[in-house]
Amino acid sequence: MTDTLNLFLAEKGVYILTLILFFLGLYGMIMCHNYMKKLMSMNVMQVAVIFFFLCFGQKFGGTVPIFDEALPAAAMYINPLPHALMLTAIVVSLGTTGVAIALLMRIKETFGSLEEEEILRRVDE
Repeated sequence: MTDTLNLFLAEKGVYILTLILFFLGLYGMIMCHNYMKKLMSMNVMQVAVIFFFLCFGQKFGGTVPIFDEALPAAAMYINPLPHALMLTAIVVSLGTTGVAIALLMRIKETFGSLEEEEILRRVDE
């Protein structure tokens, strides 16, 4: 029983942890009423998606995609495309986070709060 559990966690445990991280971010997006906490939860979700794609792009027994005479088969190389795409996703995530923080600073200056109910109340006035 423990051997089966250990094998399952060794093979699929990282995906379970990624799902937990993603749903933790989703829970924070839904349940938090502070816009800064929502932004942090969104970043947790982004990290979970990036981590999932990086783990999904790995290959057991594969090597980096640098040509080597000793490895003639292309099947021995790891596909670099998911890594390149996730590097782009990290840069986009950084940009959106920076813009969101700038917007949150303006909201804080205008309304004096980052609480959702408080901002909605002041908008209706």
